[in-house]
Amino acid sequence: MHFYKYHALGNDYIVVDPADAPLTPNDAVLKRLCHRHFGVGGDGVLWGPIPADDPHLIEGGARGSGDAPDQPPLVCGLRIFNPDGSEAEKSGNGLRIFCRYLRDTGRVTGEPFRLATLGGNVECRVADDARSVQVAMGRVSFLSKDIPVAGPPREVINETIQAGGETLVYCSATIGNPHCVIVRNEVSEEETRRLGPSLETHTNFPNRTNVQFMQIVDPHTIRIEIWERGAGYTLASGSSASACAAIARRLQQCESDITVSMPGGELNITVNDAYDVTMEGPVTAVAQGTIAEDLLAELRS
Repeated sequence: MHFYKYHALGNDYIVVDPADAPLTPNDAVLKRLCHRHFGVGGDGVLWGPIPADDPHLIEGGARGSGDAPDQPPLVCGLRIFNPDGSEAEKSGNGLRIFCRYLRDTGRVTGEPFRLATLGGNVECRVADDARSVQVAMGRVSFLSKDIPVAGPPREVINETIQAGGETLVYCSATIGNPHCVIVRNEVSEEETRRLGPSLETHTNFPNRTNVQFMQIVDPHTIRIEIWERGAGYTLASGSSASACAAIARRLQQCESDITVSMPGGELNITVNDAYDVTMEGPVTAVAQGTIAEDLLAELRS
């Protein structure tokens, strides 16, 4: 069973082609593959390529399996798994990594193309040197029914929430997956690790949520710390960067072009007037190899 491994600003994923995998992506397999001591180690598994009309994607809400004449080709689908075995609707870093993998294995060129995910179809383009990838992440919604957030239909902007014995002001958004954003004068890893778990599983969020603490540095720069749903404290996240940039613009604190600084590095985010988000950032190849028969035997059992 062959695998590839990449990281995007320190957020690392294992790529597994189902055609080469004598296993199904169940909780036990995914947790073991991602384990830093007993497996390959990673922040998640990218399971693909799969057909764009795969039932897992369609049933989960992937949109537009057909190709419109004015759109780039829809080349395949992708399932994204967290290290706890749960499935993510969308991951900006995961998408960039998978695009680089497709380019490295000769499945795409430098021309735009689309991928199907549980969180909808996305348009992508890999730079000529393959080291940078641009992804049109889709349109951000702040509506409670879309995210989802408990309570009556509304935009979830500057509401209060109780976590860790504190009253916090938060905004919420979805870009295919849910986000809870706390604006701070300064952000820290310590606060993120302390409050992230209780916010992720708060009853306000029926499907759990990704959590970000955001500092607005200037109209073109924000700094964020991330607690990722199903993964924990994370050095970088493309969907988190996208959601935070959109919220910063919704709060009228930032312009359309925003640099998002994270512990793992920076992403360039563009948010238009309709809150459509485009993300661009680096991907680094780490390794490729073969899962040894010892581990495969344990996973089969």
